[in-house]
Amino acid sequence: MLSPFTLQFTAAEIDEGTLLRDFLAQKNISRTALTDIKYHGGKLLVNGSEETVRYILHQNDLVSVQFPAEESNPHMKGEQIPLTIVYEDDYILVIEKLAGMSTIPSREHPTGTLANALLHYYEQIGHTGAVHFVTRLDYDTSGLVLIAKHRHVHHLLSLAQEQNTIQKEYLALIEGTLTIANGCVEQPIARVNDSIIKREVRADGQPAATLYQTLCTFPYERQTYSLIQLQLLTGRTHQIRVHMAWLGHPLLGDSLYNGNCTHIKRQALHCARLQFSHPITGELLTIKSALPEDMQRLLPASAESICDKTNMK
Repeated sequence: MLSPFTLQFTAAEIDEGTLLRDFLAQKNISRTALTDIKYHGGKLLVNGSEETVRYILHQNDLVSVQFPAEESNPHMKGEQIPLTIVYEDDYILVIEKLAGMSTIPSREHPTGTLANALLHYYEQIGHTGAVHFVTRLDYDTSGLVLIAKHRHVHHLLSLAQEQNTIQKEYLALIEGTLTIANGCVEQPIARVNDSIIKREVRADGQPAATLYQTLCTFPYERQTYSLIQLQLLTGRTHQIRVHMAWLGHPLLGDSLYNGNCTHIKRQALHCARLQFSHPITGELLTIKSALPEDMQRLLPASAESICDKTNMK
């Protein structure tokens, strides 16, 4: 792992005569990052010599950006909690989160979170710095979570989120059969006035759009359930849960939105696939996660291969 965290660029012919400040802006290095570099221990090197942002570049100049060392949150402690790592390199991690685990500490769950587990893991591998979550999941939602290992990498992935180039696909079990098997719910979501947790579809809410596709519908103990695949086009709190409840088909186990809790005790929602361009290399990554046992056991044997269905178009 690079220590300190350093990125290198080579000036091309088109960069001849460009200010280093403008060159770095083209590489998505923010003004905030440049300020941190200037005042908190980082360096800007050109051909091995320290320079300011006013340096005028020449073709083939080698630019090295050394970012300041990061400090973890002093109020949060690492905890030895098992992690399922499905992808890791020097820049990012993808973790498979279990249901019943918070992503970050809160008043209700101050310890035992994914952040606590990651801090301990960082200590074990000698990585110093904060935990930077790019994506998050609700306490009782399982599946893939994307984490940046460095502040600048988090910045790059946040830009990708703003451009909607990080695809997140989910599998869910719902009650009944959707009248329109495949479609898009475009309904604004707002917080319920007398609740700090619950959301609802409301005209004055924030725009929200969820693509969905029915994979199969099946009987289960005199009831009918459906396995659906969903893709978030926006990222509102409880978006999938609210949109499915608004359609009249709440997620199984979702007590907050009147889902049937007879056969599963948490919302039957799993982040099964992430696709995004690597923030440093540009490589297109597709990472998948199998459906967990508590959801899998509700499916008929004939549905075993359906969960490997190709991504939504």
